[in-house]
Amino acid sequence: MDTSAYLKAVIEQTGTLADWVDGKDASTPVPTCPEWTLSDLVEHVGGVQRMVTTLVGERLVDPTKAFEPASGPAGPGEWRQWLIDGAAEARQAYSSVSDDTPVWDPSGAAAGVPFWARRLFGEMCVHRADAAAALGLPYELPTDLAVAALSDWLDTMTSRGYWENVPRFAEAMTGDGQTLHFHATDAPGEWLARREKDGIALERVHGEADVTVSGPATDLLLVISRRRPPADAPALDVQGDRALFEHWIDHMDWVAG
Repeated sequence: MDTSAYLKAVIEQTGTLADWVDGKDASTPVPTCPEWTLSDLVEHVGGVQRMVTTLVGERLVDPTKAFEPASGPAGPGEWRQWLIDGAAEARQAYSSVSDDTPVWDPSGAAAGVPFWARRLFGEMCVHRADAAAALGLPYELPTDLAVAALSDWLDTMTSRGYWENVPRFAEAMTGDGQTLHFHATDAPGEWLARREKDGIALERVHGEADVTVSGPATDLLLVISRRRPPADAPALDVQGDRALFEHWIDHMDWVAG
């Protein structure tokens, strides 16, 4: 997917999320993010949209200004429009930049403008799963989008920036060559991850591994992003060192707060 495709999907996914949460109880717990309520989830999603708008729209190479908290909606009755506006503003910010415009990003790869388009998309896909869990709604995602969202998650969580900025993660994931292969069975998508002493090497290739996890792309996304326990995804097939896969899942967690 290119930048424009990511942004198109962000608009569509945001619209679905906005319809789901419109007027709902702000105190509804989000089981996939145990410290969050539905209000926290909405404010996080809209806040990230506005952070990206500031970073990209103002072409910031110093992110300090972008981290200033955005003014949130007054209540659930304003959630829908606030989210839709946030996605539209982010998309508009991209109209004045190109993929090579210098913009700060935390990946360590100076990916800038395309990084944030991909991250907005990945955030929306995963947090829409959070909303589905909170509201008891079915979660569906086209297979090509599920593959792209899983790729974003894996790329972000194995990035040099994440490794260097989250010591507890680096300590847990340090290895000496252990390999994991993730394989989507309903769309083109394969990843080979190798745990090394100074990072995680990730390639989009087929390969032999200590453990291979295969199944529908959406199930892979939800399990690997810790939005669904492996036991609740019977379509996934785990071959090899299951303990290695469980260790991966236990430590591939996002940092809240």
